[in-house]
Amino acid sequence: MVEQTRTGPPRGAVYGGQSREERAADRRARISQAALELFAARAYEDVTVAEVCDRAKVSKRYFYEHFSDREDLLLAVHRQQNDWLLAGAAAAAPPDPEDLDALLRPIMTTVVTMLTEHPDSAHVIYINAPRMEVRRRGVQHRNAELLGRLVSRSVPLPRDRMRHERMLLAVVAGVTEVIIDWLERGMEEESAALADHLTAFATATLSASTL
Repeated sequence: MVEQTRTGPPRGAVYGGQSREERAADRRARISQAALELFAARAYEDVTVAEVCDRAKVSKRYFYEHFSDREDLLLAVHRQQNDWLLAGAAAAAPPDPEDLDALLRPIMTTVVTMLTEHPDSAHVIYINAPRMEVRRRGVQHRNAELLGRLVSRSVPLPRDRMRHERMLLAVVAGVTEVIIDWLERGMEEESAALADHLTAFATATLSASTL
């Protein structure tokens, strides 16, 4: 008698129409979404791994398959949300702007709109995770580098490169503080006015770096 060879997936590889990899990705996504909601609503110190697991409907065993601890989770969620915001900002930048205002206005408008429509993301990016000082400074430098690449579409690189890089960092830090103030005031100000103010600030600061 010839033994038949199994040609389908290994036993247990597919369950409920999902592979092991798909189920793992789904659990990670649910953990990240639960953490986003909890970290946006409460201080980092007040959120526990158990609460995240309960909200995501996963066991701690699965949590620790993806994240080493609560801080690792916060960093991953912050990175994910910041990358989402930067991608939106980069996509909004016109490829061949006439000047700094033409470049920065659609970027600032898009950023403010995204934050307004996703307040949980706004609070995690600007209110909660930035309290972790080392992470906050690294993110600001990274954001300044992206801004520098976008600005180069409108103005040539100045001779005083250090001055320009510091102006870029000042813009990112200043925009961050204004957005934090806006969030803490309950987003009461209209987004169009905020975008206009941020554009004016960034344009004036970066114009000075080209002198």
